[in-house]
Amino acid sequence: MNVPTLQTRANSFFDSLDALTHNLSREDQIYIATDISWEQYEQITKDLPERSGYRISYAKGTLTIMSPGRNHEKIKEHISGLLEAYLQEVEIDYYPLGSTTLKVEKKRVGKEPDSCYCIETEKEFPDLAIEVVFSSGGIDSLEIYKNLQIREVWFWQQNELKIYSLDSNKYIELKSSKVLPDLDIKLLTKYIAQPNIRLAIKEFRQKLQK
Repeated sequence: MNVPTLQTRANSFFDSLDALTHNLSREDQIYIATDISWEQYEQITKDLPERSGYRISYAKGTLTIMSPGRNHEKIKEHISGLLEAYLQEVEIDYYPLGSTTLKVEKKRVGKEPDSCYCIETEKEFPDLAIEVVFSSGGIDSLEIYKNLQIREVWFWQQNELKIYSLDSNKYIELKSSKVLPDLDIKLLTKYIAQPNIRLAIKEFRQKLQK
């Protein structure tokens, strides 16, 4: 995976923004820019053209723009569909926030997850963030999520669902979810790996109803 690093300051970054976003049309690309101020980060999140297709992360001067590929987006939708099917079946209220920008100016961090959810009640920050990992490079996502105080983060990587729960201001990897303690993670993982999303959700719902 080619991860070009752009050593920039304000004017040079904005001058090169058109070329950067043009390159982002390729699959699974990560671009990194350094020496970016908080004010520049906020402006970039507003000005990046058609930015709904990108994921932007920021931590203390380093900006990462990721353009997810087709498989990335398919898996993201697959996980979200199964998770929402579970929440509906067990009648837990939820508030999907998609890839909304999460940021804390005081900590100088910002993140756009693949998807995220408030569980039971709507809150300023979600209880659960989900990341699909097909590429390497970029900013340490867990460090950003820790600064955002996100209770739980799920990573789908190499056909595995890894769960990290925030405990005493650090993330602990767990085999089950604290946010959704009754969710069978092994069962969920089985259906995430099934390629036909319609059949996966149908069979998953049937299992939950037994």
